[in-house]
Amino acid sequence: MPQTKLPKVGTTIFTVMSQLAAEHGAVNLGQGFPDFSVPQRLVDELDRAMRAGHNQYAPMTGIPSLRQAIAAKTERVYGYRPDADTEITVTSGATEAIFNAVHAVAHAGDEVIVLDPAYDSYEPAIDLAGARAVHVPLDPRTFAPDWQRVREAITPKTRLLIINSPHNPSGAMLSADDMASVAELLRDTGIFLLSDEVYEHIVFDGARHESALRYPELRERAFVVSSFGKTYHCTGWKIGYCIAPPKLSAEFRKVHQYNVFCTFAPAQHAFAAMLDAEPEHYEQLGAFYQAKRDRFREQLLTTKLEPLPVPGGYFQLVDYSAVSDLDDLAFCRWLTTEKGVAAIPLSPFYETPPAGQRLARLCFAKNEATLDAAIERLQKL
Repeated sequence: MPQTKLPKVGTTIFTVMSQLAAEHGAVNLGQGFPDFSVPQRLVDELDRAMRAGHNQYAPMTGIPSLRQAIAAKTERVYGYRPDADTEITVTSGATEAIFNAVHAVAHAGDEVIVLDPAYDSYEPAIDLAGARAVHVPLDPRTFAPDWQRVREAITPKTRLLIINSPHNPSGAMLSADDMASVAELLRDTGIFLLSDEVYEHIVFDGARHESALRYPELRERAFVVSSFGKTYHCTGWKIGYCIAPPKLSAEFRKVHQYNVFCTFAPAQHAFAAMLDAEPEHYEQLGAFYQAKRDRFREQLLTTKLEPLPVPGGYFQLVDYSAVSDLDDLAFCRWLTTEKGVAAIPLSPFYETPPAGQRLARLCFAKNEATLDAAIERLQKL
């Protein structure tokens, strides 16, 4: 057997819990995918693109019409229009974009700062680059960053800082003050920024998503990653994109072209048409999910689970202390096998989970029947 390059990596917790849910007939609120329909226009445009013959390799950076549509949409939302030719790259999902960005700038021996809990794809990408992930914990209850602790984690080896807002798994969001703190931290350094913004349009209560693209000082050193799958309910299509300044995009594309080279061509044509024809879809996405969040929260209040605030994203954290003293891995396994509801534990998102933390993640990107069925089972806890 060869020596593994990823000694800490096994099957992801998402796969484990989804398989367990299938085996036990549990309502799957674990893995973060919608169980409702893709917008009809998008399906129609995909069909039209395939029938029109757009079934061969797309250009490496993405089809021109999609890159132009992304540029126009970015200007509409964030007041900044990236250059479609030199600053926008279409990728096979946000995960590929994150991998490319890490490998574009991180070298062997470099350090990359991640904020725990952190999405599970970050550290394997860092490890494969020969770099080292430096974990800085967020507040264990509010998931707010302590920028002084981040400052203290910076060393001469620090190459990249990864931020994620709205945050997976907590739904916490970075404020304008947070972004000012990031700018101050990185000013006069050679540290790059990777801003994971896949839930950018799923924000609630009138809040504004503080994209790194809004801030000139940040975007000049940032890879900003977005996901069509999250925005258009089609996670299985695996289409995302990265916006970065020309020199960073050039390095990003060197990795991209020898990773996947290009991605699903007919879907690119479909998204180009969708962005132009129905901007109201992403503009109204927050309200769509806020209704789901509010309804699900009201239902959870009829159970022994305590729902935490959810400023953005489509995940609801619950404190299960009133139900069990089990650690989160054991609790989620028990909840799935014995009570018929699959959830995701938080500990796999940490290097060192907080002692005694009793939180689990539920996905409310589901139709009402799915959520109702889950609540009926959770009320019996």
